[in-house]
Amino acid sequence: MLDKVKQGKQLLKMRNEAKKLQQQLEEITHSEEDDGYLVKVNGAQNVIYIEKDGEEIPELTKLINKAMKGVQKKSAQKMMEMGGGLSSFFGGGN
Repeated sequence: MLDKVKQGKQLLKMRNEAKKLQQQLEEITHSEEDDGYLVKVNGAQNVIYIEKDGEEIPELTKLINKAMKGVQKKSAQKMMEMGGGLSSFFGGGN
């Protein structure tokens, strides 16, 4: 029973650390401009802003972020199928 409590505490600690890292990544930004387009992204790989010739295009921003989330979910699922994802990396896999 004690091992389960210890594992739970470790999992909570890892989640908190992951959340902190996510917040730090969201603070990192980068912009690129070309041919009238301006795109701003963050370190968490989210598109923050897209504009064309000075006019914001929020629907394109939403669509790209939706596509990125979809492919991230599929990638995570594939990693789990191939070897247990992070649990095998940390020694708790199959």
